[in-house]
Amino acid sequence: MKFFVDTADVDAIRELNDLGMVDGVTTNPSLILKSGRDILEVTKEICSFVSGPVSAEVVALKADEMIAEGRKLAEIAPNIAVKVPLTWDGLKTCKVLSDEGHMVNVTLCFSANQALLAAKAGATFISPFIGRLDDINLDGMDLISDIRAIYDNYGFETQILAASIRTANHVTQCALVGADVMTAPPSVIKSLANHVLTEKGLDQFMKDWAKTGQKII
Repeated sequence: MKFFVDTADVDAIRELNDLGMVDGVTTNPSLILKSGRDILEVTKEICSFVSGPVSAEVVALKADEMIAEGRKLAEIAPNIAVKVPLTWDGLKTCKVLSDEGHMVNVTLCFSANQALLAAKAGATFISPFIGRLDDINLDGMDLISDIRAIYDNYGFETQILAASIRTANHVTQCALVGADVMTAPPSVIKSLANHVLTEKGLDQFMKDWAKTGQKII
């Protein structure tokens, strides 16, 4: 499973990228706001050192305007994935941009039927939002599993990009049900290294090592 990092914080992306933990990046209007930077400027900087897909989202609501914005964003770098919402206008935009050879990430997916439409429109990625489904007492993993089955049934090449990942358990479950990609904030990706028994074991090793009175260097 590929790891995308969900942020527009350049320093956080660089740290994970240096460790080989970044296969791509996703941004959205909320993350651009949080960064406090111009969307074109910060996206260009991210693309300069991340070789994988970098999602940049349109903000228009009508297809003609979405297409124009998408083309503008795609000019930033060859690895831009234009991010569009799963609306009828978003699907129209997806079809046009994908036919032009651009990567398209269709976001805000909450049903298997929506995912089916996105695949037929030529989406490179479909982004089902797991955490937001959990918020309304629906199992986001059921959606990932349903999309996986549908795409496999018909040979769709659209990649399932599990989004709204909030916990380490979400990551494990996505990998088990066959998501192609997951995108998560830097804090969630870092949390994957944590385990209470690892910390307990390391603490005991350090105590025992101190008792030896030895040094390696």
